[in-house]
Amino acid sequence: MAKQRWATGLALALIIGGCSQPAPLVRTADPDARGYTDKDFPRIRELAANVYSYEQLRSAGDERFTTVSMFVVTGEGVLVADGQGSVEETQRMIDHIAEITDQPITHVVICSDHGDHTAGNSAFPSAAVFLAHATSATALASSANNPSRREDAPPAVLATEVVRDATTIMLGDTEIEVLFLGRAHTGGDLSVYLPAEKILFMSEAYLHRVFPAMRTAFPSEWVAMIERAQAMDVDIYVPGHGFVDSPEVLEEELETYRQALITVIAEATRLHSQGLSLEDAQAQADVGDLETWSLSSSQKARALQQVYAELNGELPRESG
Repeated sequence: MAKQRWATGLALALIIGGCSQPAPLVRTADPDARGYTDKDFPRIRELAANVYSYEQLRSAGDERFTTVSMFVVTGEGVLVADGQGSVEETQRMIDHIAEITDQPITHVVICSDHGDHTAGNSAFPSAAVFLAHATSATALASSANNPSRREDAPPAVLATEVVRDATTIMLGDTEIEVLFLGRAHTGGDLSVYLPAEKILFMSEAYLHRVFPAMRTAFPSEWVAMIERAQAMDVDIYVPGHGFVDSPEVLEEELETYRQALITVIAEATRLHSQGLSLEDAQAQADVGDLETWSLSSSQKARALQQVYAELNGELPRESG
């Protein structure tokens, strides 16, 4: 099945009998602060037998961080959880998958419907099954039919299978669960769970040291969604942005991220209760150490706006 098992990325090995020690882990999503260069990417990590994470750099203004996908290799095909942000980058990932296995990509789970995870989906085999939550399926269709869509935009790929709560896929002997644990970053957030390996890919519901991006989020429900994930039997929580660190660090950082959401919500709620306008709240809000996180300068004001919208009862109700 596999041509070659390999994983690249952060060197974690200790030199037995020597004096070398691993460098202290820098808790940040900034690749430069971690000492990485462009040559270190993409980073592919083998999380368990035939289960891989894939990290590629992307830019937002002057900042860079990673977009993370996951793929599962089986004797009856490959499942990919989230594409990358362009046809070129998604094709690059497909080419790396082909270096690991001869098996075709048969399933693509659209965990986040945002463009940085879907804009390259036309690179995947057209015969693949594309799974998305009903909310994301609607968002993708609306985007495809938008009259202002660029003429040179890559072909839109729509969901071919809709997931409302959960579905189980058996690929060979591998059981893969696609779960909707609640509205979070997009409203249609899906997670991919491997019960035997105890791995949960959370996509953009888990932004590892990236400021809570709330453009289409449901702030309080996002916290509850993470708590549901934390209650599951999971050894490795895989984020949709930020670095794929050791299982212990990823678990700690998921709780750190939950607390980050709570901090933003609490600060917005405090200012809202004082009667401050959104503009004044955005000017005065103090979110402490979160100011140092990636994308804080671009995402903080929008996050406060979304919490205000939730407090004002302006967010869409959950259908069904």
